[in-house]
Amino acid sequence: MSRLALTLACWNYDRTRALFDGTVRPDGIDLTCLDLPVEETFFRMLRYREFDAAEMSLSSYTLSRHAKDPAFVAIPAFVSRMFRHGSIFVSAKSGIEKPADLAGKRVGVPEYQMTAPVWIRGILQDEYGVAPDGVDYFSGGEEETGRDEKIAVNLPPRFRLKPIGPDQTLSRMIADGDIDALHTARAPSTFFSRPDSVRRLFPNFVAVERDYFRKTKIFPIMHVVVIRSELYEANRWVAQSLFKAFVQAQHRAYEKLSISAAFHTMLPWQMAAVEDARQLMGPDWWSYGFAPNRHVLDTFLRYHHEQGLSPRRLQPEELFAPETLESFKI
Repeated sequence: MSRLALTLACWNYDRTRALFDGTVRPDGIDLTCLDLPVEETFFRMLRYREFDAAEMSLSSYTLSRHAKDPAFVAIPAFVSRMFRHGSIFVSAKSGIEKPADLAGKRVGVPEYQMTAPVWIRGILQDEYGVAPDGVDYFSGGEEETGRDEKIAVNLPPRFRLKPIGPDQTLSRMIADGDIDALHTARAPSTFFSRPDSVRRLFPNFVAVERDYFRKTKIFPIMHVVVIRSELYEANRWVAQSLFKAFVQAQHRAYEKLSISAAFHTMLPWQMAAVEDARQLMGPDWWSYGFAPNRHVLDTFLRYHHEQGLSPRRLQPEELFAPETLESFKI
């Protein structure tokens, strides 16, 4: 019996590696995995729908769900998660010493609709009282000129968003003091090349993020896995098949991280890091599936709506193929 041939664009993470090397094979599917950087995957999938399935920004995907005929449907495999307090950078010329000082400042974002800045704005609002519409946003390339939003955004007038100049980059602007802060997914190159000019808002970000998790039980979700809608509608079984495979691949990564005879990473204190994560966050600290992540998704969707990106606040159930919301039991 022939198997369905599908392409998957995704970064080759430890939690997806078993899909790339064929150790895990989705039921009924011959999967061709393309190891691409996330920016390329997002751009090609959102603009041209080149792949059958792909890793995708949670924010971009949420935007796409508001279309009359949504182009994609997701499965609850969260291949990228990251705390974001450490992703807020400030210019030494800004005078910013604490989160409240961001009010009224000039803040750079590679894209306003990026998932990382959505989380950052929401966290600053909930935890520190910095209103999302209380700063001036400047969008554009962090290291290269000419970047624009992969999905057009139509913000309410209370949000002030302007593109940077055609010859400007956010990395240089923050170092020169042309913007006061930067909300981003990648550390700007000037954070390393000009350390006296650019610093983190939270130098002790690990301790701050740990306290944030203790308080909220939120480990921010960055990326989901999506399937082209026409493929899904023609083969509804594909969503569950892919989801099961992603879970199996993730479990193999967990197993390898727990091996102490020889490390699978180059982290010298890998076992200490694993034990620390388990103690703080539980044995399934990077959880997949809908139920254990509903509160995280609901918080993100609230932020997305409050920040002018979603015309209505979606419910978490609206994001995923219904077949993946629950599983059979024996």
